Amino acid sequence: MTHSVAHEASLRFTSPTDRGGYAIVALTGDLGIASAPALREQLRSLLRAASQLIIDLSAVEHADASGLAVLVGSGHRARLLGGSLRLAAPSPEVARVLSATGMYKHLDIFPTVRAAITGQPRLPEAILPPATVPARGRIDGVIAGVAA
Repeated sequence: MTHSVAHEASLRFTSPTDRGGYAIVALTGDLGIASAPALREQLRSLLRAASQLIIDLSAVEHADASGLAVLVGSGHRARLLGGSLRLAAPSPEVARVLSATGMYKHLDIFPTVRAAITGQPRLPEAILPPATVPARGRIDGVIAGVAA
């Protein structure tokens, strides 16, 4: 089932019973200021029925601060309801925004939907663009976050 969200994003829902009790929501399009209000309402409605939610971000082409605010607010609401919100498979663009804003530290983000279902692995490196993650044990010309 697909629900339109504003003019720039859409939601696709899968059955909450066949995925470890999680409702899976796949977002497509832009997660921005134009789609944020409608997306917020759709997620609120879904959280009334299923407090365990995974949002697949693999098909999101663009995200901005207003889109991230919807995700953070939805995560907070899920926790208030005794549930959880997990983000899965962020597209490179979304991963860049999550990295640049530091939001990856405050959200449960997983490299795939399957990893989000099982809860393993949850690593910041799994969502960051490869260029921003130094190899383990090496700095490779990066000093205090500034390229040498």
